Amino acid sequence: MKLGFLLEDHGGAQDWLQGVLTEVFPGISVTVSGRLSEARDKLSHLLQAGFTPDIALIDLSLPDGTGIDFIRDLREQAPECLCIVVTIHDDDRHVFPALRAGARGYLLKQQPQAELARRLSGLIEDEPPLSPSVARRVLATFAPPDTSSQPDLTPREQEVLELIAKGFTLAQVGQALGITRHTTAGYVKSVYRKLEVSSRAEATREAMRMGMIDR
Repeated sequence: MKLGFLLEDHGGAQDWLQGVLTEVFPGISVTVSGRLSEARDKLSHLLQAGFTPDIALIDLSLPDGTGIDFIRDLREQAPECLCIVVTIHDDDRHVFPALRAGARGYLLKQQPQAELARRLSGLIEDEPPLSPSVARRVLATFAPPDTSSQPDLTPREQEVLELIAKGFTLAQVGQALGITRHTTAGYVKSVYRKLEVSSRAEATREAMRMGMIDR
């Protein structure tokens, strides 16, 4: 008998995700948790009893933490378990940390139950379940940089961009370049304007896409 694990805090979503698992894997036994702490306790009890989950459907937004932490737990304690994210988030801030943590698939709740079941059934043929928008985002990461639309940054702005992409604070950038924090802030504002972004993360992503900084 297959063993499933479901980490989802919403009761309605728990019901239909259990239905998806039962449809794809008839006879599966599913352990359900609504909180990260509860999931860790139940996983510990399963492993102590000699049972290892075959598949886990994991939401990312939980009342007491993030599902990414539970993916890491499973990777360490039950590496053979297939971790599949099922969430509403399809942005870089959620997709890539989850995949790096060990998720073997990433599905969006916005899809109909039948579509979720169809993509999960691909596991039987060793096909990773990915929602289309997530697959496009992952593929775009490995696409050749688009250099045709590079903005015209000054050498100093390019230096500032490279440093903020490495995680430097404004004060650290100023110290590294020998300029004041106020002057640094002006350069950052100019970089954001030219890249048409509003945050460090967006600036880094756009700069990598355009080939302005190394991936």
